[in-house]
Amino acid sequence: MVGSLIETKFFVPALRRGHVSRPEPLHLLEQAADARLTLVSAPAGFGKSTLLAEWLAGAAAAGRGVAWVSLDDQDRDPAAFLTYVVAALQRVLAGVGAAALELLGSSPVRTEAVLTTLLNELASTSGEVWLVLDDYHLVDGPEIGEAMVFLIDHLPSHVHVVIGTRADPGFPLSRFRARGQLVEVRAADLRFSEREAAAYLAGSGVELTPDDVTALTARTEGWIAALQLAAVSLRGREDASDFVRRFAGDDRYVVDYLIEEVLAHQPEEVRDFLLRTSVLARLSASLCDAALSRSDSDDLLAALERSNLFVVPLDDRREWFRYHQLFADVLRARLLSEQPQEVPLLHDRASRWFEQHDSPHEAIEHAVAGRSFDRAARLMEDAAPSIRRDRQDAVLLGWLGRLPERTVGNSPVLAVFAGYSRMLVGDFEGAEDRFVQAERVLSSVVEGEKAPWRHGVELRTLPATIAVYRASIAQAQGDVERTVLHARSALRLAGPSDHQARGGGAGFLGLAAWARGDVAGALESFSEAVASLHAGGNLVDELTSTVILADLCVAAGRPRRARRLYDEALRVAEEHGAAVARATADLHVGLSELDLEAGNRDAAAGHLQVSSDARGPLGMPESHYRWFVARAALARAEGALSDAIGFLDRAEPLYHGGFFPDVRPIGAMRARIWIAEGDLQAAADWARTRDLSPVDEAEYRREFEHLTLARLLLASGTPGEAVGLLARVRDDAESAGRGGSLLEIRMLQALARRAEGDVPQATALLAEALTSAPEAAGYAQLFLNEGATMADLLRRLAEGGGPGSQVAAQLRRADGSVTPGAAPSHAGVLSERELQVLRLLDTELSGPEIARQLFVSQNTLRSHTKHIFTKLDVGSRRAAVVRGRERGLL
Repeated sequence: MVGSLIETKFFVPALRRGHVSRPEPLHLLEQAADARLTLVSAPAGFGKSTLLAEWLAGAAAAGRGVAWVSLDDQDRDPAAFLTYVVAALQRVLAGVGAAALELLGSSPVRTEAVLTTLLNELASTSGEVWLVLDDYHLVDGPEIGEAMVFLIDHLPSHVHVVIGTRADPGFPLSRFRARGQLVEVRAADLRFSEREAAAYLAGSGVELTPDDVTALTARTEGWIAALQLAAVSLRGREDASDFVRRFAGDDRYVVDYLIEEVLAHQPEEVRDFLLRTSVLARLSASLCDAALSRSDSDDLLAALERSNLFVVPLDDRREWFRYHQLFADVLRARLLSEQPQEVPLLHDRASRWFEQHDSPHEAIEHAVAGRSFDRAARLMEDAAPSIRRDRQDAVLLGWLGRLPERTVGNSPVLAVFAGYSRMLVGDFEGAEDRFVQAERVLSSVVEGEKAPWRHGVELRTLPATIAVYRASIAQAQGDVERTVLHARSALRLAGPSDHQARGGGAGFLGLAAWARGDVAGALESFSEAVASLHAGGNLVDELTSTVILADLCVAAGRPRRARRLYDEALRVAEEHGAAVARATADLHVGLSELDLEAGNRDAAAGHLQVSSDARGPLGMPESHYRWFVARAALARAEGALSDAIGFLDRAEPLYHGGFFPDVRPIGAMRARIWIAEGDLQAAADWARTRDLSPVDEAEYRREFEHLTLARLLLASGTPGEAVGLLARVRDDAESAGRGGSLLEIRMLQALARRAEGDVPQATALLAEALTSAPEAAGYAQLFLNEGATMADLLRRLAEGGGPGSQVAAQLRRADGSVTPGAAPSHAGVLSERELQVLRLLDTELSGPEIARQLFVSQNTLRSHTKHIFTKLDVGSRRAAVVRGRERGLL
């Protein structure tokens, strides 16, 4: 049922019987190939959708991709709107939009990040594509309007937006006009001429004299809907000329008059069917039978379609239909006027039908429309377990906003999820208020009395769920002690079969241990969490949690176990296909990181590509940034340091803090790249903003930053300061048994001794590092990233033949043709990205404008520009352009 709901959003209207081709407006639309935006704007009933359908049928036949979205007023939420936009594009561009859908599954949704991701994917495609948004006026508003303007401003040249709307959107249309980026089709362009009106009426089976056609065209002003209504009223009438002569008035009165004429001339049974089914957004025979307590809806729907009575088919099987919106609006108004007492009953029956047919969304919609709020709350409570299990929390949170406060407050389950919604946006006080409210309502039931709520799974586990959410808040606030307190409370409150709550409690105990640097304890607790999720059938959570479990293995110095975890999780994910696509994507990112660390760049790149292809809307929103971090690491390994900075810049706004310890801050990753490319001042500025000092005490949550600072001290020529810092960090890592950390620390200690000139001691420390780590070969990239000095130490150790020499030789053989941090062998030759920047430097665009054009930060642009200046041996933008022309680059 859900699948069919989504499918109808992308159904291009079929050309109806009696359709009249419109060569003049079609000619206007042909100009759209040179425009970013085509706007078809006119009041209701001017044939906008039909014209677009005819035009795009020709476009599709010519091999152009047509992505159609039929919008309604339920799509006003930016996340829902953008989800349909991306889904429509995916129907014509395989592989596009997966990353954008992933971001849309997060809360809160960062619209610009979603659109930037989508635009980058669109830019990599070829072939003309038309994104059509029909009935856009139903969703127009500030947030969606801003998103659309951003999208249109940055569209690749082969992608075009087409909007059908009753009112002009809030876009800067004058700017689009001035730039030649806009094609407009207005009501004046859409009005039927006399010739077109005559052809339409004749095709509808209405015979009028030329004078009657002229009169009717003049009085309707070519308004197609009015002509359509008139044609229905004229069928079978012997007084056609008299009808035309009496036909007068402005648009509103004309429509009112024609609706009266149409309804007045229908048999009472048909009229009653039209009115009472108008509460349904879509119609099927079975649904109409249930809502109206009858058994012949199949015949009636077929008769309505044959009569062209404003019924629009939604599928090729003629199973689902809808009314023309203008017609449906009038029918609903008439129903409220004539039979107001029927409306709640009709909605209630529709809600029950959708509930029986496993469509909770529409069941809830009708319950709310019929003001059956308690029933709607019960349906939401029933839907909650499967929604949470499948990680579709955003759906439930959207429903909550439709209920009165009284209804939410009276339902402990819904009050808790209302608190969860506050938690997602960082309103921890508001979340706690909701949790206390739920606890108060639960405790108000006198022992022995029957509670007024359905005793489902969510209600039984609610106290444990509240404890899990409180642990999450404490984790987000960096309060390890309270995280442990609430996580243990969740485990105490959860029953043996309450697997989701037990998984949450054990998971947060593991995260708290990780935050303290107790990797062994974190591994034990988090393994229990994953086992609980598995037992509860929470497959998506189980698979995505495997990523964290593998991270802990790497931190413990056990990358082989991490790989086994990934391989087994991928085997399970492949058995379940698209249902766990988002988890599959996360697993491939993790494998990419392992392969890169082992020195296998090709395999790492392959996993990232598979991840990009597999991404979907489900999964952990807190891991959205990880793909870009992994891509940055690969770029660094390839020597593309500016590109690595760019990927980190794109990752940073996607990071959701608080869900797990930020043990590898993006700022520190960026500083390591600055150090590798020799920009020590930028790295020093970073260290200063982070208040880092060589005399700091060791603390696990700052370990990655302290090791970055040690690299900065070595690069700055002060190895003595690094030695003391590394000794303290090493003691802390040894006491906690963090094997992965110890390998890196000992490696840096070797570099520090080498910088002091003590080569034998440096070689001995490197040997200790390699012999103390059983899986040191799995960290090849860690050594490769340190450049020529480390390469020399590895050579000395390998040639010496002592302890660690075999591992050193293996590390030297690791795949890596460009030593990270060193100038590439093709220095002086601009990369493709640098050529792109150089071409933009040869324009009137300012620096910030160039950065926006490339979707990078100004820091990244400055890095690209610096490398261009170095390679071209120039010192200014103008000189770079001149040199570029001399070399034939421009």
